[in-house]
Amino acid sequence: MRIAVAINPRASFGSRTHAGAQTVDYFRATGADVVELREASFALLASAVGRALADGVDALVVVGGDGMVHLGVNALAGSGGSASAVPLGIVPNGTGNDFARTLGLPLNDVAAACRRITGGIASGGRPVDLGRITLDGDCRWFAGVLSAGFDAAVNDRANGWRWPRGKARYNLAMLRELVAFRAIEYTVTDYTETDDGDTWHQRAMLISVANGQSIGGGMRITPDALPDDGLLDLFVLRPLPRVHFLAVFPKVFSGWHIGHPAVEIRRVRKVRLSALNVVAYADGERIGPLPLTVDVVPGALRILA
Repeated sequence: MRIAVAINPRASFGSRTHAGAQTVDYFRATGADVVELREASFALLASAVGRALADGVDALVVVGGDGMVHLGVNALAGSGGSASAVPLGIVPNGTGNDFARTLGLPLNDVAAACRRITGGIASGGRPVDLGRITLDGDCRWFAGVLSAGFDAAVNDRANGWRWPRGKARYNLAMLRELVAFRAIEYTVTDYTETDDGDTWHQRAMLISVANGQSIGGGMRITPDALPDDGLLDLFVLRPLPRVHFLAVFPKVFSGWHIGHPAVEIRRVRKVRLSALNVVAYADGERIGPLPLTVDVVPGALRILA
């Protein structure tokens, strides 16, 4: 068994500093031939992962949060989940870990996560769907949630801050963004399992396209989304006064916001989003400005879980 272990280049504080070395040590102790991949940036790491896959490995393991999952699925996507495809193992050790939450993986527990990967190797892994983004003729993949609107603006703001770390930075950025945020005029075309496309105009604070259940480290915007049902959950948050938004926001962590009059969720297989001056994020990573199209690719990847 030859395993490539890609380690988050930003993991440089607290217990996360040692997670990569612990993961490498665990798999070497099982007798695996481990290719340890460490680089100074995500771009360099993505290139190193590509070279390792070209050389031939039996599995790719990523150590980190949703950004590392995003790197992994873009390296491996399109393999169709077949028995010969390289599967992905996840050692969740980031700030958000939202896709790991969807899969029910142990969070910030390296040994437990590695044991789940070992079990996945023995069983052949779990096929999951991925979202496929088409933007300006280019293709990109995501595992969890693509957001275009208020959440993406919060991500933009939080990414520009060096302090505080973790969820506090996201929550503070959200409050700061809320002061100046204005509802967005979207044009949406969605395709269900049975129709040829329905185009509609929507004024909203946020539209997300979800394969997973949560964003922002446990905000369960689409709590009933499944990563293996062949569908995406289209989440719409209509405009709310600030005071009402702040009242609804805490309920998102429990999923109790479902049923609120400002919230709508549709199950779709494909969606096109258009709006002026709106940038989309997926798995917490910047994708680019709208318009873009997202469709679901069933069983696009095997997860070792």
